[in-house]
Amino acid sequence: MTEENTIKPIDYYEESLILHALHKGKLEITSKVPVKTKDDLSIAYTPGVAQPCLMIAQDPENARKYSIKANTVAVVSDGSAVLGLGNIGGLASLPVMEGKAVLFKEFGGVDAFPICLDTQDTDEIVETVRRIAPVFGGINLEDISAPRCFEVERRLKEILDIPVFHDDQHGTAVVVSAAVINAYRLQNRSLSDVKAVISGAGAAGNAVAKMLLNIGLRDIIVCDSRGIISMERFSEFGEDKMELLEITNKDNLVGTLLEAVRGRDLFIGVSRPGVLNGEMIRTMNPNPVIFAMSNPEPEILPEIAKAAGAGIVGTGRSDFPNQINNVLVFPGIFRGALDAAARDITESMKVAAAYALADIVSDEELSEDYVLPPAFKPGIADAIAAAVAAAWDTPAK
Repeated sequence: MTEENTIKPIDYYEESLILHALHKGKLEITSKVPVKTKDDLSIAYTPGVAQPCLMIAQDPENARKYSIKANTVAVVSDGSAVLGLGNIGGLASLPVMEGKAVLFKEFGGVDAFPICLDTQDTDEIVETVRRIAPVFGGINLEDISAPRCFEVERRLKEILDIPVFHDDQHGTAVVVSAAVINAYRLQNRSLSDVKAVISGAGAAGNAVAKMLLNIGLRDIIVCDSRGIISMERFSEFGEDKMELLEITNKDNLVGTLLEAVRGRDLFIGVSRPGVLNGEMIRTMNPNPVIFAMSNPEPEILPEIAKAAGAGIVGTGRSDFPNQINNVLVFPGIFRGALDAAARDITESMKVAAAYALADIVSDEELSEDYVLPPAFKPGIADAIAAAVAAAWDTPAK
């Protein structure tokens, strides 16, 4: 092959700079209605606009009927835990939050807008979101570091009457759960028999552990950077890890990840690159499932995991089989919650979303390299939205 015929790989970083500079970002505001005549103006704005205002003043529920609230989500971030970039602040996080808004629209038909905050104070975040909430039908918290993210979400859920969803926690948990459901569907094993280990006890690891219990797993060990979450380390833990201690590690195993993976069936990585190696996989039960989702570099590369005996391997990357990515779930979850005029996104709605995503993969399609559908497969968001809306049950007042 001549040099002229060699296809050069795309430099995504350089191309992204060009795209963002060319368009001055990725979003714009467009009108749904024409304003071409005096009558158009009088209906869309004054004097006609007074009537829907009065209807909303009489009954706040009318805001969903007469305004953008019914289909609009705020993507809120303080920029403290952005992708693999860490704490870069709200302003620098703006391109990511714009991208999130684009995905909401493209995959779920949801209008979303980035709200990037110039504060990382919990009280200020909560108060800011509380004050802007009337505009929105839902709040998507994004890239807020742990443990602050837990407190922000908890407090907002208490005071707002619209769904508040921290995607780094719950979106990750739903998509991982769908992958786990299909992995053991392929292996024809009951989830209640699966012994799991999770590497990472931050926002994602915490939510994944709780979600796996909700879909039927019974034996889960969670490790943070210092080792297994166990009673031996009781005095180290804040509220989030105390919650994990209460629901995981039923045999009170102690030690590092090396001890944690021994005799396990399932490894889920939401931590950092290279923490798992082939020798550790060889100590797991035969044909283990490995979902190594640290980005951009996974906890172990798929070829190394396979060589060590892993059966099904997934990562967060698109250049390997079985990409486990939140884009598969958050557009459909919010689409369903908005369609149902839900006040919350409940555990039953998340479980419904996980099974809906898993069911998109047919028995004929299901294989070791295909436990989740690709993001561009048609109908994913619609299927998840329908399941989520059906699972919403208005709580008793």
